[in-house]
Amino acid sequence: MRGIELAGPEHRRGATLHCRTVSVLAMVGVCLLSLVATRTASGEPAAGTVDTGFAIPFAGAPGYERLAPTQLTSPGQLNEPLGQQAADEIAGQVGLNRADALSEQQYRDLITGGGVGGSGEAAEVIDACARILTNTNGRPLYSDVDGNPTPSVLASYGLYVNTSGLLESPANADAPTRQVNSLIAPGGFVGTWLRNNGATRTLIALYRSAYTVQAVYGFASQQISGAAQLVTNTKGGVRSEVGMSMAPPLWIVNFALLYILQPSLAAAMPAYWAPIPSAVADAVRSSPTGQVPFSDYASYFQ
Repeated sequence: MRGIELAGPEHRRGATLHCRTVSVLAMVGVCLLSLVATRTASGEPAAGTVDTGFAIPFAGAPGYERLAPTQLTSPGQLNEPLGQQAADEIAGQVGLNRADALSEQQYRDLITGGGVGGSGEAAEVIDACARILTNTNGRPLYSDVDGNPTPSVLASYGLYVNTSGLLESPANADAPTRQVNSLIAPGGFVGTWLRNNGATRTLIALYRSAYTVQAVYGFASQQISGAAQLVTNTKGGVRSEVGMSMAPPLWIVNFALLYILQPSLAAAMPAYWAPIPSAVADAVRSSPTGQVPFSDYASYFQ
């Protein structure tokens, strides 16, 4: 998303935000660990971290890790959505509120390819991302599995089944949730569309939120995770695997993006993460594409 084009002081603020965002992203790989002094969006020191079992960079910026989903402790929590109250509370902690979100009309224009400079192709990717990241109870995805339309709900595992029936991480190179990176990058479609459609305030709010610093950790995490895009969690001597989308920085980045689209979308994100069955995790890691036929492993999720 290029510099925010506003008049007077607002223009300078937009340019500063753009430069800060680009500079932060450029720091990946050279000074990631220097971010341990992260502050909250309000400028106050971030709250103390908690032991979630994720390591840097998968833990994300200190102080925000505690806002991400924790491992489930009962079967009833599997694929349970956040709910609106929890989503609004988390939004406040990362520096966002309902006033920062797109209006209903702006949202509809964006996901239908409308508005000034709209794109049907980009809209399809954005809409697919929202559905994948909110694949919680009551929001199944339907895929072609052995010729049959098959529903699946796997958000807590950080996995999903693509339209061709392949099980993969949402961070897989094949996934819309990975391909959208080019649309939300500085100079990309989303920033341009927001500026051209009266949503500059939304763009500024996003850049000022925890999204910016968490994007650094998320980008670094994706770059070192190979085709599988899984994350190892180690806590209490127990090792488990979960898809990249449930690692704290990626979850918070996705949360911020969905919240500014529509707070109700963020409310549908998973509230807890679940370990991927070991046989499934091994198969995904062993696959050169990070994908396996869902029909071969569906029984592990029932």
